[in-house]
Amino acid sequence: MTVTAAPGLPLVLGVLEVVDVHRLSPSFVRLELGGDCLLDLGTDGPLLDQRFKLVFPAASGELPDFTGADESWFATWLAVPAEERGHMRTYTIREVRGSGLDTRIVVDVVLHVADGEHGPGSDWAAQAKPGDRVVTLAPRKGHPFGGVEFLPGAATELLLVGDETAVPAVAGILRDLPADARGAAFLEVPVEGDFLPDVIAPAGVELTWIARGDAPLGQRLHAAVVEHLGVDGVSATAGEVAAGEVAPDVAPEDVDPDLWETPSYSSSGEEVAEDPLPHEGLYAWIAGESGMVTGLRRHLVRGLGVHRRQVAFMGYWRRGVAMRS
Repeated sequence: MTVTAAPGLPLVLGVLEVVDVHRLSPSFVRLELGGDCLLDLGTDGPLLDQRFKLVFPAASGELPDFTGADESWFATWLAVPAEERGHMRTYTIREVRGSGLDTRIVVDVVLHVADGEHGPGSDWAAQAKPGDRVVTLAPRKGHPFGGVEFLPGAATELLLVGDETAVPAVAGILRDLPADARGAAFLEVPVEGDFLPDVIAPAGVELTWIARGDAPLGQRLHAAVVEHLGVDGVSATAGEVAAGEVAPDVAPEDVDPDLWETPSYSSSGEEVAEDPLPHEGLYAWIAGESGMVTGLRRHLVRGLGVHRRQVAFMGYWRRGVAMRS
């Protein structure tokens, strides 16, 4: 099958080729992708945590055919047999390089080599080489696309939290923050070799990298954030953190694999009341594995009484559950 750009759509839908591949660390590979369709790539503001999608080839190695696609493209794509339509996954635009026909999208992909949770996206990226092809769905100049969830409003104190899947998004947010921003960012990655030196925070935002090592996913991250925020308003002691006494306790049945809550949207349909804000000035952005995100949501919203209008909780993935897109 072939892929052609769809110029009539309010988004960029077309084929990209791998221009460059760079292994950043044990768990991250950086891909530079280019194609004529990126001539129309653009956003209305800074990239921040801007999401976009890639569709990887099917088992046959063929890409799905979007020739003549209209606004029903997604339903049409889903109607194609699974073994023929390939696999769609969501990523963050780490950077846009060049301009015009030389525009490139840079994307950092997690390979999940340490935990075995790899899927079609990480498998493809691990073997990617210049000339390999993939389909993109990305923002188009002059059209709303969505995909930016970092909306702090007038907040004066920021909290950014993520596992390795959220590192590119947090990196983009930190890059685009104003120089006088204040707050803290916590990033958990599999090993120390995954501490990426090009993730740079403004002077007033403390960036903390955490190597997971042999600990359960999210345990050390949860403990570090709780220590930072405090347990019911009282800071956790170093001993409690080291002993794991503030680790998340979330039963599998309590985890929403589609967890996505922002100041204006809830995947569960929860109403966002216009109550006074008890923690004036705080804005928390937390993303990654849904179980980890659920545990921190409980601590902030239930434990500390942080208002729902002050948080964005995003379950990028769920351990053991294949994501559709």
